[in-house]
Amino acid sequence: MKTQKTIYLFVFDTLSDWEIGYTTAGINNPMMQLKPDQYTLKTFSIDGKPIRTIGGIKIVPDISMEEVLLSDAKMLILPGGVTWDKGGNKEVAILAKQFHENNISIAAICGATLGLAKAGLLNTIPHTSNSKEYITYSGYTGSDYYISTQSISDDGIITASGTAPLEFARDIFQELHLYKSTVLSAWYELFKTNTPNAYGNLMHALEN
Repeated sequence: MKTQKTIYLFVFDTLSDWEIGYTTAGINNPMMQLKPDQYTLKTFSIDGKPIRTIGGIKIVPDISMEEVLLSDAKMLILPGGVTWDKGGNKEVAILAKQFHENNISIAAICGATLGLAKAGLLNTIPHTSNSKEYITYSGYTGSDYYISTQSISDDGIITASGTAPLEFARDIFQELHLYKSTVLSAWYELFKTNTPNAYGNLMHALEN
């Protein structure tokens, strides 16, 4: 009998739709996965009530934050959105600290990196964000560890710029061991370059 681990995705008003599309599709679709059905994706909001993304899409979350279980968790995914910039989602930043203290992976993109910085999770590890100036507003002490790149993973924490949803997904898939390494490389090449050769490389990687 298979035991699925849960990947928790935080949803909230103003969530930036484009930042999680590649990620959610890859996790939820067993096609190409190394071990299909090893993960289940659950959405949660702070109070369990529906939210509306910045694109106007209504999402009815699976559960509330109170129902999130560390015991079955594999990863916490935190999308960006202007709520972070306005000082919101503090409860979820505290939850992220609990995940990290229990050695459970965290992936944060765009404004969510600001939340992690405020929670003290980026003070001593290499990380990135929308820009060094942007994340410095958090008042954190980790600016020496800031790296100007699209996405980076270190010590179980993935951080990414809001303009890098593809790289964010790639690093998440790598952390989860979702695809074979050759398939992941070919998948990234296809969506990054959109060339016929890239598609052929992905098909070849899947066959071998």
